[in-house]
Amino acid sequence: MPRILTILLAICGIASTSIAGPPSPLDVRMRGIHRHQAILDRSDADGGGIAGACDAVVVAHTASDFGPGEYIAQGGFIEGEIAATSFQLPPDAFPVRLDLFESLFATSSTVVETITEYAIYVWSGRPDSGTLVFNVASDGDILPHIIMPPGTTGVRLEFLVDPGDPDQIWIDDDGSHTVTVGIEIVSHHQPPASQCITPPNPQFNAFPCTDVDGLQSATGNWIFVEDCGIFGCPDGWKRFSDLPSICRPSGDWVQRLTWTPSLCDALGACCIGGTCSTLDEITCADAGGIFLGPGTDCGAGDCAETAPCCFPATGGCVQLTPADCFAVQGIPGPVGESCDDYICFPEGACCLPTGDCAGIVSPAECKSLGGVFQGDGTDCLSVDCPEPVGAACFGNGFCLVLTEAEAIAAGAEWRGVGSTCEDLDGDGTADACAASGSPADFNGDDLVNGIDLGLFLVGWGEPGPTDLDNDGTTNGIDLGILLVEWTG
Repeated sequence: MPRILTILLAICGIASTSIAGPPSPLDVRMRGIHRHQAILDRSDADGGGIAGACDAVVVAHTASDFGPGEYIAQGGFIEGEIAATSFQLPPDAFPVRLDLFESLFATSSTVVETITEYAIYVWSGRPDSGTLVFNVASDGDILPHIIMPPGTTGVRLEFLVDPGDPDQIWIDDDGSHTVTVGIEIVSHHQPPASQCITPPNPQFNAFPCTDVDGLQSATGNWIFVEDCGIFGCPDGWKRFSDLPSICRPSGDWVQRLTWTPSLCDALGACCIGGTCSTLDEITCADAGGIFLGPGTDCGAGDCAETAPCCFPATGGCVQLTPADCFAVQGIPGPVGESCDDYICFPEGACCLPTGDCAGIVSPAECKSLGGVFQGDGTDCLSVDCPEPVGAACFGNGFCLVLTEAEAIAAGAEWRGVGSTCEDLDGDGTADACAASGSPADFNGDDLVNGIDLGLFLVGWGEPGPTDLDNDGTTNGIDLGILLVEWTG
């Protein structure tokens, strides 16, 4: 077995947390990073080598830099489940060597020090059909467990192999030109008695993170789902694209792979933001760079910091430096992109939180509406906006964020658009599902205030929980009832 050189645990402070729905994601904001490093003694290493003179290549689906920022801890992740990412590499690079695998974990308001046991997996090909070439589990000695202090913290786990070890992790091409890496939670710190019925308590456990930038690679992110029957999501290996919306995380796994090719012919100069790096063409494109061709080097490459410069009056585009673009009252685009590929003024459909679709708008206009921009050239006839979701309360007190139709099908009481399964008072029951003294307290926080008024307006003209007098529609009479119940 290769000697593991380093497990790097970067402990991060987090400002806030909230449960956002299945599979019980927790919004976390990291404000600082403290590193703890464990290095194994390799004094008995007997030589070994690096992969020729090839440069290491870094690939990731997430846009995260693994530093301070906002993330989502996937709080429904149970023992035996695996978070994995697949990457398609240049065929000429194989066999490739795994140099570093990184994965981000977080806790949310834990009341004890948590210890999470995990396992690392590496496949040639996809995890559901490829060949497992390496796996190792943490043992608290050679491979430390993830140990996190009480409170709200984050940990970046870095898995490396001693470069002086002759027994490296080499991955052959199975024909798909794909490498997959993943991490399994072998043992939570305090798992529930029945993890298929009750998710792990976030006060006692750590979870893997996804980013908040939206799902960029629905087919490159994977999860192995435990079989929980009717209580769980579809089991087995699933790409995010294979999961129903109720089970699909909203972002990419915060994971990153560093690899080294055995041959360097496929590498070349790549211009990213005015700087030059030696990458393969696929990795360069994924990073938003301009590939100058196989075999080129940064010494001969021209990576001047130019960007598309867009002119609102004409809709035209000219390649300029950002400074020159501002000087002529243009709007600069991303450095390193070209006018040939850049869309200056995109317009398209916008999916709103209510499930409705707004017409042709700009990304900024869509964001101001709280919606998700569907891409340039799209329209409401060509997009399928997801149904709105809200808290669904079950008879046993359990809460899931579902669509209204899903809640009805499951026999749960739906609490309306935008309601959540947050348990802010910490009584073990989602606030939306707790008994309320007022029918106008739509989000179950024991207050009738502006939040409830917003939910009320969403239901205007419709039946449902906002129809306070049960006459079949939400109207001015119901508004009067709400104002009588108002607590502020």
